[in-house]
Amino acid sequence: MSKNIKIIIAVVVAAIAIIAIIVVIGMMNRTVIGVDKTALTANSVEELASLVDKVYEGATVDLYDTETIKIDLTDDSAVKSYTGLENGNDLEYAVVSEPLINAQAYSLVMAKVKNGVNANQIAEQMADNVNPRKWICVSAEKVYAVNSGDIVFLVMSNEEMTNDIFDSFKKLSGTDEKSYMKIVEEESLPEDTVIPMPE
Repeated sequence: MSKNIKIIIAVVVAAIAIIAIIVVIGMMNRTVIGVDKTALTANSVEELASLVDKVYEGATVDLYDTETIKIDLTDDSAVKSYTGLENGNDLEYAVVSEPLINAQAYSLVMAKVKNGVNANQIAEQMADNVNPRKWICVSAEKVYAVNSGDIVFLVMSNEEMTNDIFDSFKKLSGTDEKSYMKIVEEESLPEDTVIPMPE
């Protein structure tokens, strides 16, 4: 075998190896449901709930015992409570994951917006308007919202939990969209409700 043929074979083998590496890396950057990391989407409520599970798999904090359920988008009060939106008109479907025990301030929402709806604007509205004190007895400390493609993500809880779950979503989605964050200030009681200590 001549030297030139050996060189050609070596170049072809190297090219095939490079192509194989590119293909493997490309496949690693896909979610379980086959969606490119830079544009998460879901074609059903079940796929949306599956994305929630993937976010939890990437979390490092101890998670609450949660349940993920479908949000009834025809129920304006439920939509408002979970998302902060006045109604579900801009959403195709949505799910919420919250603890089975209501005394824990934690909520994760994922929603798919309808075609033509600006998902990042919906994320901003959710961050601005969701009520972090909806549990009455407890309050979230921090709220984060962002989108990846047509999927909007919102999480609120204590600072450590919120940061960790938000980071897990960002790693899963690879999104570089603008995110929205709100720090919840501690609410003090009105002066006339404070009971003075006896002298």
